Amino acid sequence: MEAPRDMNLEQPTKYFNVKKNDEEGAPKACFDDIYNQEDPREYYRVLYGLDYIIPDLARGIFRNAVAAMEELRGRRIKVLDLGCSYGINAILLRTPLDLARLAQRNADLAAEGLTTDELAELDRRYLKAWPRRPMTVVGLDVSEPAIAYAKRVGAIDDGAAVDLETGTLTGRAREMLHDVDLIISTGCVGYVTERTFSKIVEAIEGPPPWVASFVLRMYAYTAIERVLARAGLVTQKLDGATFVQRRFHSERECRDVLECLERNGISTESKESEGLFHAEFYLSRGLADVSAVPLEQVACVTSGERHAFGRRYRRFADDVLLSSK
Repeated sequence: MEAPRDMNLEQPTKYFNVKKNDEEGAPKACFDDIYNQEDPREYYRVLYGLDYIIPDLARGIFRNAVAAMEELRGRRIKVLDLGCSYGINAILLRTPLDLARLAQRNADLAAEGLTTDELAELDRRYLKAWPRRPMTVVGLDVSEPAIAYAKRVGAIDDGAAVDLETGTLTGRAREMLHDVDLIISTGCVGYVTERTFSKIVEAIEGPPPWVASFVLRMYAYTAIERVLARAGLVTQKLDGATFVQRRFHSERECRDVLECLERNGISTESKESEGLFHAEFYLSRGLADVSAVPLEQVACVTSGERHAFGRRYRRFADDVLLSSK
């Protein structure tokens, strides 16, 4: 995937820290500063400059999960994006936009000298112009500026800035979560632990939620699985599949991550040893839903469907085949 034109890929050293997970001791570059900006221009510049692609890879699976839940529950679904930052997953989940288009747009606008207010108004109108899949998406993140921007431009319907690793879930944030159906995450595990998941699941008052998590291979998911099991959820991992998150920021990050994985007995051959973070997919659900919808139906990955094909036949309603581009 090419970076947007005119994007400066040199990463400032101020963004680099090695973050250690308390339990796993897993190293990972920490980009806290880009999540605390008033708008997402630095987010796109830095992360997309590192070929960050996991939101695009996760979108199809998240959409499948929403569709399956709509059929099972007979209504629109409410989604919680855990670690939502500026609402990227919500945008991709509900609109035809992809990460490359969003990043290119921000690269183009970055040169215009816009204020955050001007950019937010442009983004609000831009997102409003696209058709949306009918669902409610709310977000949780520790960054107040990111949550505020995501709400302001309509990327998410509601959100709260809370740190559930150390704090509690109270007031409006708890009320926002009480009817959540599906919890999604693409990169927060390792920054958040079972403490956060426990507080969120405990706040949900309706039917048992689904929890769809993409987890970097260097982070163990077992403690979170135990918390979800106590809430009556069965966790399944999609075997034989990994999903690239991004390339490594530096030689230091690469070396530290490889050493961490190998220390834990995880082979990096053809994966992290090629310079890319790899994540695995976990889906947790109530036993009845596990029986009703096989994991393979939700995590159905089709390679090549977005290629620019020529004229082809498609089947529509009433078994009608029509030729179209």
